[in-house]
Amino acid sequence: MSLAAPTVRQSARPRMPLLAGLGLAAAAMFVLSLAIGYAPFDLGAAIGDALAGQRSLAALILLELRLPRALLGLLVGFTLGLAGAVMQGFLRNPLAEPGIIGVSGAAALGAVLVFYTGLAAVSSLLLPLGGIAAALCAGLVLFMLAGRGTTTTTLILAGVAMNSLAGALISLVLNLSPNPYAATEIMFWLMGSLADRSLVHVWIVLPLMAAGWAMMLWTARVLDALTLGEQTAQSLGFDLRITRVVIVSGIALSVGSAVAVSGAIGFVGLVVPHLLRPFTGHRPAALLVASGLGGAVLTLAADVAVRLVAAQPELKLGVVTALIGAPFLFSLIWRLRGQMR
Repeated sequence: MSLAAPTVRQSARPRMPLLAGLGLAAAAMFVLSLAIGYAPFDLGAAIGDALAGQRSLAALILLELRLPRALLGLLVGFTLGLAGAVMQGFLRNPLAEPGIIGVSGAAALGAVLVFYTGLAAVSSLLLPLGGIAAALCAGLVLFMLAGRGTTTTTLILAGVAMNSLAGALISLVLNLSPNPYAATEIMFWLMGSLADRSLVHVWIVLPLMAAGWAMMLWTARVLDALTLGEQTAQSLGFDLRITRVVIVSGIALSVGSAVAVSGAIGFVGLVVPHLLRPFTGHRPAALLVASGLGGAVLTLAADVAVRLVAAQPELKLGVVTALIGAPFLFSLIWRLRGQMR
């Protein structure tokens, strides 16, 4: 295991310009997200009023509407990009994405049940809390499977089954919904959006996301070893059972929190690792942070695009990312098809 550390340190230098560029791009998109909206807005004056403690209209718009939306775009995008890179490295499958183990489907189901039972009318905070609780329950089930030494294939099959069950139960809730307006509200939420969130939502998910990021980043050296195969990784001293547990736990915390607060935002975790992989030497460890920053850039850019389109009601963020990601997925499948000939 000690032989792997110098390799990681040596490869960190060439990718620093990439990380710096992505960090600057994420910062620029964050500022752009604060500045762009449906009404004229003086960002400089709003920041000045907020720092001075003045409760002006501009400061309220910044603190109550635009800042939470921009922060969640940053957090959700980083989570999806990082989780996508981890799953693709762990499964050694270019078509893997964060929701493959069923946590995102469970989080969506938890939020939908909060809608259906009417608890969302009691407090808007119960919506993300319900999604997080369901995601943690799904993670616990997968954790029990991974902890018993099950294979990676079995873990994926359990995730597929969990996604199928969650999808079926969501359809059942929509079918049984007595109020068509409630069903419409559920459908809109499932499309994914960062609108109408507050700083309270940010504080709810930030600790869980940070814990999930730490777990996923911890697996960096194992992911590099897995490029040589599971048997080789085990011969180098890596315990794949522990790795599975850490990855499942990290994704349950971070991706579950992201879906619980934003709804389903697809394709970010699939597209971003593919776009950045050639710039990281095709090494999973070097791709992790870069993919997280790239995911933040893409999510913030898509959310800005949503506000630039003159459509009412507002286009949903998940729809925009799907429109971006679906053509990319088709091109990826076409390239893979050509390589297999």
